[in-house]
Amino acid sequence: MRLMLSAMLQGLLDAEATAAIGANPYEHTPSRTTQRNGTREKTVSTTAGDLMVKIPKLRAGSFFPSLLAPRRRIDVALYAVVMEAYVHGVSTRKVDDLVAALGVDAGISKSEVSRICADLDADVALFQGRGLAEQAFPCVFVDVTARPGWRGGWSPRPW
Repeated sequence: MRLMLSAMLQGLLDAEATAAIGANPYEHTPSRTTQRNGTREKTVSTTAGDLMVKIPKLRAGSFFPSLLAPRRRIDVALYAVVMEAYVHGVSTRKVDDLVAALGVDAGISKSEVSRICADLDADVALFQGRGLAEQAFPCVFVDVTARPGWRGGWSPRPW
C-alpha cells in the first residue's frame, strides 16, 4: 500500500510540475517557461507510513505542489488524529507514541503537537464566539450536572 501511494503521489507531483513548466522532462516546446533543475526530497507522513517524495526544482522561479502543504510534514488524516487525541486529553508526549503506532517512523515532536493544538484552540474560540441570532432554533435542550461537593453562588442540591 505504501509503495502504491508513493508512486501515485509522485506521479501527481510530476504532472503538476509538467503543467507549471509547460513541457515534459527533456521535451522542448515553444510554450516551455523554464527547465527542471533536479529534485529535492520531502518526507510526507501519511496513515500508510512515511513517504519520501521528490519535488522538482526549477532553474527560474519556484515550484511547490498544491497537493502538499508548505512547512507541514504530516498529512490531513494524521493532523485529524493529533487533534482528536488532544480533544480526548492525551498528553503531547503520548501523541508521539500514538503517531508511531500508526506507522509514522519519524514520529512527531511535542512542539508540533502544541502548534497543531494551538490552531485547534483558535478554531474552538471562533466557534464559541459565533453569533446565533440569525439561526432559528425550534427547541432548546438544557442539561445540568449537579455536583454535591461544590458550594458556589447557588445550591446544587434541590433538597
